[in-house]
Amino acid sequence: MSASDEMTTARAVRSMLLLMPRLVGRAKRLPVPAALRGLDLAPRHLALLAYLQYDGPLTVSQLADRLEVAPTTVSLMVGDLSRQGILTRAEDDADRRRRIVAVAPGYAAAITQWLSGSAAAWTEVLAALSPAERATIVAAMRAYEAALDKHART
Repeated sequence: MSASDEMTTARAVRSMLLLMPRLVGRAKRLPVPAALRGLDLAPRHLALLAYLQYDGPLTVSQLADRLEVAPTTVSLMVGDLSRQGILTRAEDDADRRRRIVAVAPGYAAAITQWLSGSAAAWTEVLAALSPAERATIVAAMRAYEAALDKHART
């Protein structure tokens, strides 16, 4: 790379500003499995479903911690998805006051299919990188999310 082609901060910002809308657009075009079409699912639901699919059944508090939102927000989403039959809620055997949330068995395969397009693309890209490079990518994405949140509040 010549000095004139150096990836300056300004050049990197420009590249990312031009790239991000295309990434989001392409991610939105990933096909939604037939079993999930017609359900009122938003991107916020995908993150919740991904945690349940990858981590297994969780409490509302655990989901709120992972999603970094208020438990009331998660409770509303869980209620909505439960009414649609996508999630189940059961008493926690260890503490009957708590509810354990899980993906309903009839939707597990469809959710895996929905996640698979993004997972395959990330696997293809990240597998070619070293562990340190992967850690840098993840850290940068998290920092970007935090910075967006900070700037949205100002």
